[in-house]
Amino acid sequence: MKKLRKILIRSSLVLLLLAILGGSVAIFANFSDGYRVGRVIKLSRKGYVFKTWEGQLNLEALSQDEGIWEFSVERGDDEIRNQIDEAVEEGYRVKLYYKEKYFQFDWRGKTKYFIYNVEKIES
Repeated sequence: MKKLRKILIRSSLVLLLLAILGGSVAIFANFSDGYRVGRVIKLSRKGYVFKTWEGQLNLEALSQDEGIWEFSVERGDDEIRNQIDEAVEEGYRVKLYYKEKYFQFDWRGKTKYFIYNVEKIES
């Protein structure tokens, strides 16, 4: 009986550690990173319970289906949000650097793409 109890306790601990590791990867790890270039046409605060900043970038592509790219801004990242606001107001092209997460969580944002840098493109 003691041996079975030890096995159950050890198995439970291993499963708990695997769940913690898997959750950490799902929340904090990045699947990819890169950038997109275009004009920001929208930035809004959305959500019923969790308010998140969501935006749209016009990629100025020839195809309508590929022309709009949606992104999110991390909560509390006011500097990035202000730079995007300025790009919307002044209408200039930007290069948005993003990190793509493995999973989308509503409390974080409506997309898997989070902006971490904004660069103004000189025409």
